[in-house]
Amino acid sequence: MKITFLGGGNMANALIGGLLNKGFPAEDIAVVELNADSRAKLEASYGVRTFAGPDAAAWACDAIVLAVKPQQMKDACAPIVPHLNAQLIVSIAAGLRLADMSRWLGGHRKLVRTMPNTPALIGAGITGMHALPEVSEAERIGADRIMQAVGSTVWIADEAQMDSVTAVSGSGPAYVFLFIEALQKAGEELGFTPAQARQLAIETTLGAAKLAANSDDPASVLRERVTSKGGTTAAALARMAECGVLEGIVAGVKAADARGRELGEQLGKD
Repeated sequence: MKITFLGGGNMANALIGGLLNKGFPAEDIAVVELNADSRAKLEASYGVRTFAGPDAAAWACDAIVLAVKPQQMKDACAPIVPHLNAQLIVSIAAGLRLADMSRWLGGHRKLVRTMPNTPALIGAGITGMHALPEVSEAERIGADRIMQAVGSTVWIADEAQMDSVTAVSGSGPAYVFLFIEALQKAGEELGFTPAQARQLAIETTLGAAKLAANSDDPASVLRERVTSKGGTTAAALARMAECGVLEGIVAGVKAADARGRELGEQLGKD
C-alpha cells in the first residue's frame, strides 16, 4: 500500500513514525507539505518522499491521509480532485462530516473519517473510525493499519456518534490532565514539593489506568474495592460527590458532544 499524506504536522509525523516502526517501507510514503523546513525535516527524519504542492506524482498512491486543519480542508481538497480515481481517503480532521468531504472531493466516496487523540503522538492513542458503504473490507483493513500505527482503533457504525468519540476520547486527554493538575495542586497544598506532587499525581493516574485496563471489572467495582467504609477514600469521594465532580464530568463531555455537532455544521458550509 502506497500512502500520501496531505500535511506534515504533528499527527502526520506520529503516523509516519508509527508506520515505519511497524516495518512499513519509507519509499511507499509521500507527504505533500507547503513548508520547506517541514519537508526537509520529514525527509531527514523518515526518509520519505515530499512534495511542495499537489504534484500528480504525489497522488499515484493507494491511500491519501488528509492531515490538514479542518478550517483548511475545503481549499486543500480542491487540487486533489483531478487526480482521484480509486484511492482510499482517510481524514483525521476533527468534526468534518463525510458528506461534506465527499462534496469537496467531487463526489468521491471511498472515505474514512477518523478521530485520533493526542496520546497518538507517543503511540498510545485511541482512534474512532467510520467508513462510507463504498469502502471495501480490504480498504477498511488498510485504514485500520494506518491508524493502528499510533494506538488502538474502534469502528463506529453511525457517523453521528463520531462527535461523541471526539467528546469522550478526542477531548478526553484534557479531562485527565485536569485531574492530574488538581491532584498535584492538592498535593502541594498538603506540603509536598511541586516535583513530589507531580510524581505522585502522574504515577497514580498511570497506575490506576493500567489496573483498569488489565481488569475485566468495571471502573465502579474497582473504585469500590479501594473505598473502605469510613476510611480516607470514602471521605474524599463523599466530598467530591457534594461538589458534583462525577456529574460535572458527564455534563462536560455532553457539552463537548453538542459543540462538536455545531462545529460540524459550521465547517461543512460551502
